[in-house]
Amino acid sequence: MRTIVYADGGCDPNPGPGGWGVVIQAPDGPIELCGGETQSTNNRMELTAAIRALEHFPEGAAIEMRCDSQYVVKSVTEWIRGWKLKGWRTTTGPVKNVELMQRLDELAARRDVRWVWVKGHSGEAGNERADRLAAQGRRQALGLPPRADIAPARAPAASPVLAPSAPPAEPAPRGTSIPVDGALGLRLSRAAKQAGTTPQAYADEVLRLAVDLGPEGLALLRDAKARKLPAA
Repeated sequence: MRTIVYADGGCDPNPGPGGWGVVIQAPDGPIELCGGETQSTNNRMELTAAIRALEHFPEGAAIEMRCDSQYVVKSVTEWIRGWKLKGWRTTTGPVKNVELMQRLDELAARRDVRWVWVKGHSGEAGNERADRLAAQGRRQALGLPPRADIAPARAPAASPVLAPSAPPAEPAPRGTSIPVDGALGLRLSRAAKQAGTTPQAYADEVLRLAVDLGPEGLALLRDAKARKLPAA
């Protein structure tokens, strides 16, 4: 039996601050994820929503992914195969948002995903809720409090959603949003641009490195950097 998942994302304005939202209709009750970035596009947030949803599931899981973005659905079901054969290029140049497309392709290939396009703002409850979670994720990225008319995202249960007889093979759900101040957010965006990636992906990598190094390792790096700085 497939687990039904709704994924949605967007920016306001576009490009600009964006958010993504996911609703997983798990057997034990809905699981909701959301997050955002201070600078993105509608398409990048739609892709990110689908990626975060798939990352929640172990390999082999049977999923029905419902998105109101034809860009996402057609990319996976129609266009990606041709892009890969051409070295991730289209007839007019490199594939846009290629790092997100590659990640989505990687995740989808390891799961049994049925992709379904749904019409946005048509009254389908799961899609409407994912849209509201995306708005909440955008506000979180900007450091704003949740809107009074948007209920907080329901946290995942203690154990992840599992495919029948399939053991968990991936980390716990990634729905946590860590607010940063404006100055740090700008530095993060600039660093991510220099690295050729998204602020979210860059922040994830920095956090992984910090966790791997631990407090002592970080202290050693700070000391080494301080020794290399020229005297004032």
